[in-house]
Amino acid sequence: MNRIANIAVVPALRSRNYRLFFFGQGVSLIGTWMTQTATIWLVYKLTNSALMLGIVGFSSQIPSFFLAVWGGVLVDRFNTHKILVIAQILAMIQSLVLAVLALSGTIHIWHFIILSLFQGVINAVDAPARQAFVPEMVEKRDDLASAIALNSSLVNGGRLVGPAIAGILIARIGAAYCFLIDGVSYIAVIAALIAMRLKPKKIVVTTANPLQRLQEGFVYAYNFSPIRSTLLLLALFSLMAMPYVTLVPIFATKILGGDARSLGLLMAASGVGAIGGGIYLSTRKTVVGLGKIIALAPALCGTGIIFFSLSRMLWLSTLMSALIGLGSILTISSSNTVIQTIVEDDKRGRVMSLFTMSFLGMVPFGNLFAGFSADRIGATNTLLIGGSFCIIGSLLFARQLPKLRQAARPVLQQRGILSQTNT
Repeated sequence: MNRIANIAVVPALRSRNYRLFFFGQGVSLIGTWMTQTATIWLVYKLTNSALMLGIVGFSSQIPSFFLAVWGGVLVDRFNTHKILVIAQILAMIQSLVLAVLALSGTIHIWHFIILSLFQGVINAVDAPARQAFVPEMVEKRDDLASAIALNSSLVNGGRLVGPAIAGILIARIGAAYCFLIDGVSYIAVIAALIAMRLKPKKIVVTTANPLQRLQEGFVYAYNFSPIRSTLLLLALFSLMAMPYVTLVPIFATKILGGDARSLGLLMAASGVGAIGGGIYLSTRKTVVGLGKIIALAPALCGTGIIFFSLSRMLWLSTLMSALIGLGSILTISSSNTVIQTIVEDDKRGRVMSLFTMSFLGMVPFGNLFAGFSADRIGATNTLLIGGSFCIIGSLLFARQLPKLRQAARPVLQQRGILSQTNT
């Protein structure tokens, strides 16, 4: 096993614990994306409403906006590994309940809303825990950037395979089986987590109450400009770009004249672009240059969204979906890597909870805006607005980049990453 680890092309896979996580989570994420595809398809089929698509999307993500920061406090104070195991078990239960309701033919739109809220609460703790757990799984700090990027590749590998399988299953035997497969797939990641051999986590003992610790995390992130600016850009990107996923069923059916297979194709194409970007980032050996990628990637995604909204040909829409996936993964994963590299270890959980709030926490408002806007001015105009804001955000971040590099330089020098850096 050590020989295999030593010859691994991807640095992060040299770590046994990370290999376990990688393969277990890889199986589970295919199921997760199957459920997401089946959910938006069933919601649209039940209601034929863009607004309801937005409301369900809002329900699944709004807990992250309000609760993720408290999830970060929990992660900094308690055993991250145990938190993740409990979160995966609860998520498995949620998917199996969806499966039972769908298979019995008793599922209604309010079920989706309630269960989406429940999943959102789980994600509010699971997401910062997952981000903070990466350094615990990786044996060498030099492999951290590779692990973070590979994590994103993993998510989008599921995004590639899951929707494609879901599209076929929905068309042939129904969406309920997507939920069932998802529920069963959680066994893989739970087993992987249990099989890990981890060093005891060093938890800083403090007399500060949770509110004080929460405030400390906010102040630290706000006062350190590289983290602050990256989180702000990510929040704008999540607000304006991520609702693309919510509106895809409208484009697949009404605009492009397709069916569930078309929806699966478009979402899988986004996964192709994302996994390509993730593979590129996972093979990088340094954080140097990620600042430029963060500045460019939202504009790349925004351009894809604009052309996707104007396309009336499936092949072009598929190509633009791949570009959107590429821009998305470069934005999210590069931001994650930079923040994880420069954040102080004792504040990692809280800062990564702010990352979760900026990333997942803004998505519900974007979904609600997208659903409401698509009902009023159409899905095409809604995406045109979102894509344009992504490009504007890129331009504003690019203007700040030289100052952000200077602010990050002392931290990177102190940690021995570089003596001269262009982060």
